[in-house]
Parts: sequence; structure tokens; C-alpha cells
Amino acid sequence: MKLWLVRHGQTQANLDGLYSGISETPLTAEGINQAKAVGDMLSHVAFEKVLCSELGRAQHTTQLILQQRKIPVVTEPRLNEMNFGDWEMRHHRDLQRLDSENYAAWCNDWQNVIPRNGEGFQLFSRRVSEFCASLSALPKDENVLIVSHQGVLSLLIATLLNMPPASLWHFVIEQGAWSSIEIREGFTTLRTLNNRAICPPVQ
Repeated sequence: MKLWLVRHGQTQANLDGLYSGISETPLTAEGINQAKAVGDMLSHVAFEKVLCSELGRAQHTTQLILQQRKIPVVTEPRLNEMNFGDWEMRHHRDLQRLDSENYAAWCNDWQNVIPRNGEGFQLFSRRVSEFCASLSALPKDENVLIVSHQGVLSLLIATLLNMPPASLWHFVIEQGAWSSIEIREGFTTLRTLNNRAICPPVQ
């Protein structure tokens, strides 16, 4: 099985530096161009399936990548970004001023402190791990496109490589690029990270 990983295109919240976990924030013009460019890069890959976050920015990116290709798209909530609760669509400068104690605690212990009314890293990590485990049910020779978010894809890579969850910070997932992971006989290989080349035909 080969997994093709794509982060959604740039959003206005990305530009504004806001925490936009589960909040809906549209792609910018640059984000639309990034998604179309990735579609061109992966136009020769014969995807059997597409798994996509249910959030609009990922759904829009998926549509732009696939264009007119008739490939089944499965909306997968476990691919949603982490829920930042009351911190959604807020800048860290605002949080340092308006919720300073809780925000400082989270910055010092982000794996265990939960944003007010948010999801927290432990629950987030658990659902991404459950998603990774579910991949074993897919046919072994499929090419699967996964369109999701920075946190999810970084954690997905770390999990599939049997690294601790905190290792997600080692994998920065850039917009306008594609990455790939190959799983063969239970062994996982990170084949490429943040590639911007046109991929040759893959069956």
C-alpha cells in the first residue's frame, strides 16, 4: 500500500496566525493555486481511494486535486485537525493576554493540558492512532490519497513509523507539496516528504 499525503492549501487563518483546528476557514487564492499544483503533480497516480478530513479546507483541496477524476472520496472525521476549543480562531498574543494562565500551562505541557472546551493532545493522538490502525483493512496494493492537516499528517507519519506521539514535531508538512509512505508486509517507509516534483505514472 502506498499513502499519498497532502495538507490542505493555505487559508486566511494560516495567514493571520490563528489557531484553526475545527473552525471553517476558506482557502486563499494562493491556497487554491497550491491545491491545483499538487493535482498536476499527482495527475499520473492511479488512486483507488481518497480519504479526506470533513473540514471545508481539506474538502476543497481534494476537489481541486482530483478535478474531473472519478475516484471515490471517503470523508473521515478522524482526519480532522485537533479541536482547540475556546482558543479556536484566536492569536497566541490574544491568549497570552486573555487566558494567560491556561495558555502558559498548555505551552509548558502541551501533551497533557487541554485547551478550555477543546480536545487535548491525548484524545487527538488516540483518534489518529485508531485511524492508522484502520489502514490495515485496506487492500495491500492500493494507492490511497489522504488530504488532511498539519497536526494530523505529522502525527500520522510518526505513528506509522512507530515513533512516540511527541515526535510529530520532526515532520513539518508544507502546503503545496505531497509526501508518500509505503507499507509493505507490515514495514513502513517514508518515501518522500514535501515533494514538489511531478510524479511519474504509478500503478
